[in-house]
Amino acid sequence: MSEPRRPQRGSDPRTDASSGPKGRSAPGVAARQLAVDALVRIDAEGAYANLILPTLLSRSSLDQRDRAFVTELVYGTTRMCRSCDWLVDRFLPDPERIDVTARAWLRIGAFQLAFLATPAHAAVGATVEAAPRRLSGLCNAVLRKVATSLPVTWPSDAVRLSQPDWIIERLSEDLGSETALAALEAMNAAATSSVREDGYVQDLGSQWIVEAVGVDIGDLILDMCAAPGGKATALAAAGARVVASDVRAGRVGLVVENARRLQLSADSFMVLVADGTSLPIRPGIFDKVLLDAPCSGLGALRRRPDARWRITPGDIDALGALQRRLIESAITMLRPGGELIFSVCTLSRAESLDIDMWIGEQFPEIEALPAPGGVWTPLGRGALLLPQSADTDGMYILRLRVPGPSDAPNSLS
Repeated sequence: MSEPRRPQRGSDPRTDASSGPKGRSAPGVAARQLAVDALVRIDAEGAYANLILPTLLSRSSLDQRDRAFVTELVYGTTRMCRSCDWLVDRFLPDPERIDVTARAWLRIGAFQLAFLATPAHAAVGATVEAAPRRLSGLCNAVLRKVATSLPVTWPSDAVRLSQPDWIIERLSEDLGSETALAALEAMNAAATSSVREDGYVQDLGSQWIVEAVGVDIGDLILDMCAAPGGKATALAAAGARVVASDVRAGRVGLVVENARRLQLSADSFMVLVADGTSLPIRPGIFDKVLLDAPCSGLGALRRRPDARWRITPGDIDALGALQRRLIESAITMLRPGGELIFSVCTLSRAESLDIDMWIGEQFPEIEALPAPGGVWTPLGRGALLLPQSADTDGMYILRLRVPGPSDAPNSLS
């Protein structure tokens, strides 16, 4: 099993997920029903967790505590669905015949038991009470067996960590098995973020990328793949004049919204919808270019709970090719002596060390600048930030400088 079991279609999931007995008022019933509604849409319709959940919560009357519980159930169960499926399938006579709604109810029950350490009587009782009447017997029987089976001996690291086999294999080959497993385990925890001085909420790793750019007051900086604007707005707040570009018009709207909310001046912050591989900008004018490139996101799996089930090995190869084209474009944007900061929120070799080696071969005149130290792990001429090192997203950074006038040989010597 390399991915979560895709259940067969059952009755209408939207109505069935919340069609339990009328008049229920036990704590957590409405929260669990909304969580299952989200999980069914993610599984049956391909909805994204980070998009569907806020929509459903905005329509609900749940209080803040229940909203937090729903978020934990949806994100956590989506991350750990392979583990949850293994826990329950041992007690199903024919797992393939379980429909999408039943699968979602069994998953949230198993998730509470195995990963939230909810007492068995509470997890089983509340899940059974919240589930549709047609599923209450199944949930009661299966979840009680799951509860008595814990703790378990997992059949593999992939099942224990709820990852597709290929991700385990790929990162183990790229990082070493011990480091890869530690990174994946760290990314199964809920994501954390920090609040910047200007009130913007952002992962510390992303803030450290901005620090590594090394802004000087008045620098003209291009952020080539800027949406949603966290790094671009931080660069402007540090004193740079920023051109924030992104190929997706809808996402550029987020950059504009964040810049407006942070009250950035139009004189120091310009937003542009453009393809980074063919920018409509005069080349050779920027002091620095930040290329926070599109990537597989294998370093940010805790923040994107369903990403592990969407990304494929072929995607990594395609993204690596795109990153190379963006780098070629970024280099043309720099003035002599300008600097390129390449970063990705992934851990794969194809999107980090292999990129560094390719740059060295294709652009031997470009020198590497010192990589960050501290919690960063040296990798090639750049550095890797492992999720387990500082409770951040996993990232890679490479700082480069194109030749400038001071690099020319002295004709008088």
